[in-house]
Amino acid sequence: MRLGVLDIGSNTVNLLVSDAWPGARPVTTTAHRSVLRLMRHLEPDGSISETGVAALEEAVRTAREVATEQNVEELLTIATSSLREAANGPDAIARVEAITGVPLQVLDGEGEARFTFLAIRRWFGWSAGRLLMLDIGGGSLEVAAGADEIPDVAMSLPLGAGRVTMGFLPDDPPSPEQMKRLRRHVDDSLVAVRDAMAGQPAPDHVVGSSKTIRSLARLAGTATPGWAGEDRLLLTRSGLKGWIPRMAGMPAESRHQLPGITPERTFQIIGGAIVLHATMKALGVQELEVSPWALREGVLLRYLETVY
Repeated sequence: MRLGVLDIGSNTVNLLVSDAWPGARPVTTTAHRSVLRLMRHLEPDGSISETGVAALEEAVRTAREVATEQNVEELLTIATSSLREAANGPDAIARVEAITGVPLQVLDGEGEARFTFLAIRRWFGWSAGRLLMLDIGGGSLEVAAGADEIPDVAMSLPLGAGRVTMGFLPDDPPSPEQMKRLRRHVDDSLVAVRDAMAGQPAPDHVVGSSKTIRSLARLAGTATPGWAGEDRLLLTRSGLKGWIPRMAGMPAESRHQLPGITPERTFQIIGGAIVLHATMKALGVQELEVSPWALREGVLLRYLETVY
């Protein structure tokens, strides 16, 4: 069966098309992405501007056309913090549904963490033991931990790479004082996560997911041949720490020349790096491995379980 997952995030609109059926590994056939940066279209009252909603409609319309061209039989649509928190979210959701013709599932932060954790568990398997997951999107940070497919702890904080950049790093490049203020804010926000994890057993494996973490691992980590054609990416906390001031010393327009840093992430990659480093430090993580699977794969896997 050919399934499509359309994911409307704070930074991008992503379509994942996969051939999938119960009991088998989904095989991706097409991946399509439109860069929106919806957080840059926020009005003072917290609504998405008409320009931003129009850009969203165009991205969704294009993704719908790709899904039709790829003979997608079932299209699943999800949205995360960008529409979840927008003052005009209901109107934007209705306009998206008018284009796709299917209901848009707006996930809460804990739901994001649970779907992503499921995907990571399936990718790494039971032999990975107890997992600790870190995921940084444009609007939020998700943290989850557990030994099964449903995590014992699943949390979401408003510490996405785009959000913290817009709120704390307005200059390009950011000043040392701006970066210091962001670190203090992140450290204060992570107290709740640290407290929630305090009673949990130590993880056997720490996994990061999301494009932000993957980009940072390609920049500051190591890559070795992995399974199913995917590189095995490892990122150490010390390696990440060394790159933060180096990235901050250059303008955004120059960062895309760095290994792994794509043009659409040059502006927010420093904010994402500060959040990731602070989270690893708060939870005592020295090294993490990057998962090829994340939220969209988790949504697809759960759909297969519930329908068949």
